[in-house]
Amino acid sequence: MPRSSVVPRPLPPYRPGPGPAPSPVRRAVDSDRRRTSASAVLRSVLDGGPVARSTIARLTGLSAASVTEHCARLTALGLIRETPGPRRSNGVGRPHVPVDLDDSRFVVGGVHVAVPYTTVALLDLRGRVVAERRLDHDGATEPGRVLANAAAALRSLLADAPARVPLSVGAAAGGWVDRASGTVVEHPLLGWREVGVREAIRAHTGLPVHVDGHARSLVNAERLFGRAGRGGGGASLLHLFVGNVVDAAFATHDEVHHGPRSQSGAIAHLPLAGGTEPCACGRTGCLQAELSELTLCRRAREAGVLRTSNPMHVVAAAAAGDRVAAGLLLHRARMVGRAAGLLLDVLNPDTVVVTEVGAVHRAECLAALREEVGADRAAAVVPTSFPDSVLAVAGGSVALDVLYRDPLSVSSGSVGPPPGPI
Repeated sequence: MPRSSVVPRPLPPYRPGPGPAPSPVRRAVDSDRRRTSASAVLRSVLDGGPVARSTIARLTGLSAASVTEHCARLTALGLIRETPGPRRSNGVGRPHVPVDLDDSRFVVGGVHVAVPYTTVALLDLRGRVVAERRLDHDGATEPGRVLANAAAALRSLLADAPARVPLSVGAAAGGWVDRASGTVVEHPLLGWREVGVREAIRAHTGLPVHVDGHARSLVNAERLFGRAGRGGGGASLLHLFVGNVVDAAFATHDEVHHGPRSQSGAIAHLPLAGGTEPCACGRTGCLQAELSELTLCRRAREAGVLRTSNPMHVVAAAAAGDRVAAGLLLHRARMVGRAAGLLLDVLNPDTVVVTEVGAVHRAECLAALREEVGADRAAAVVPTSFPDSVLAVAGGSVALDVLYRDPLSVSSGSVGPPPGPI
């Protein structure tokens, strides 16, 4: 049978149809990827700016096109800017225009609630304190009053800096602070239980509010802006905060450990070898009872060194030559060293940052602390990078940590002046 001479009809050209819509999981993955990439780009600019886009691509592992796209977004948001005066790599080819952080416009508010007073501040995008105010509690620590006064002080600071635009507010405190709910769950020294800090400050300011414990916030401050954390995203970092409240925080691989309902770091009742101070729990030598600034000042008053409850007055007396004051600070530093050694044994971090007035302001106290830790680990112990502004930085860094983790959350809807007068 002869073959048919009919020529087959050609198939129509392929035109892809609309296809199925991306699944919610796919959209979430894409969103997470964009957020993570934007965070990596902004962190690179913070750490290395002014920095070329090609360098950002090399540091982050992102493609040149992705870096260019993210830089355009971050520039549009006002977080970074091109620096004046383009540079050329070898005098040939297209000029490489570096980008840098734009720290001239935006600020975050910071609120730190301590036992005797609240610190209120404005911080720029580099974690530097632009303005700061301290509000004494005068014995009145009712949470509604404290938080309303803090919000009013924030508004006053912003009114005095009309060129600055607030992005958000960070609030920090000691005790048990639940970051997810924005709540101070329990702060025995303040008498606070289940205090909705986030909602209270947001109601007064109209700004996004983020809340965390001060030790965790200071780990993030070191990670972003401090000597101990810059360039060490994979290193482990422990922060030991020794004030009226004594607590700790631990971070590794650029992540701070929170635990269920953010209860990690509660070390107040760890037993401290050699401790003699009775604790309200009924035991003797609990870490907070022994090391608290309340204990330091009480002992200083009993020794006739001072009549106040301000630990900086003990430091000042020691600086003026008071041997009793110096001895009290040295003893406390050694006991803090024992506490640091205990935490080093348990967690084995690369670095321990200590916030304690003696170690921060007196070289002999830092030396005594390190001696107690032991010669083989002494170099791992360093004082806070923010000796003159630690509480202001603690508050503001809660908000800055959120910003650097998700810079694309900044939008025209969240940027602007605060609402009308309280």
